[in-house]
Amino acid sequence: MLDVYLSSKKTLNPHKRKNCFEFFGFDFLIDEDFRVWLIEVNTNPYLGIPNNYIRGLLPKMIDDMFDLVLDPIFNPDAAQNSDKSQNGFELLYS
Repeated sequence: MLDVYLSSKKTLNPHKRKNCFEFFGFDFLIDEDFRVWLIEVNTNPYLGIPNNYIRGLLPKMIDDMFDLVLDPIFNPDAAQNSDKSQNGFELLYS
């Protein structure tokens, strides 16, 4: 995923706008030998709810994304976030 970002970063944010972000959808396939293959990357990923697992994951993922991109700018009070659990997502590149 990092290689995909690094290969296209010169074309992202061509107008050099401050405090902007983009949400990507990466589609992977795992073959019979358990090798992982990247199929495609979407700049407009599907955010539907096809099953109960996604129903629980999607809202948490969106909240965590906003935490990653908005908290450094707006610096929320520590008291507001004291009850939040650690997310399972990592900021790969900044």
